[in-house]
Amino acid sequence: MARHPFIVHVATLRRDPAARRREHRRGPVPDLAVTASRVPVGAEVVVDVALEWVHGGILATGTVSAPWSGECRRCLSPAGGELRASVRELFEEGGDPEVTYPLHGDHLDLEPLARDAVMLELPLAPLCREDCQGLCPVCGANRNQGPCLEHLDTTDPRWSALEILREASEPG
Repeated sequence: MARHPFIVHVATLRRDPAARRREHRRGPVPDLAVTASRVPVGAEVVVDVALEWVHGGILATGTVSAPWSGECRRCLSPAGGELRASVRELFEEGGDPEVTYPLHGDHLDLEPLARDAVMLELPLAPLCREDCQGLCPVCGANRNQGPCLEHLDTTDPRWSALEILREASEPG
């Protein structure tokens, strides 16, 4: 049986209430995707947390990080980056699964925590860059690569009546 990278043995923490231990775990987590972005297949999710015994459970405090990729919502070019989520979650036996993560005897599994953190941080509408100009609504050209010169001065005929007001307000 292959060792699961996110399973942590916590018996020493349960015996010593003052104990605190840092865990750095990494491995792939399958099927991490939302509408427009995803963690690439086979990419590693990194969990870096401090574990400590508190009130009958194990508190995990730290970060979860992973690469992500998607399609820019404005220009349809590839988008991507590294997401980083802060976590502070409690693992306890017999707890409410809507509030805490399960603690199974002397073991806990950090994968559900990693999955939840990544899913909440994946961008629903990714951008290739913050100042992305998007696609031209007339010809579909990527405006990040330059202006569309052929139809730069085209005016929607529905606005032509307002052109009289602009002409009247210009000094002349």
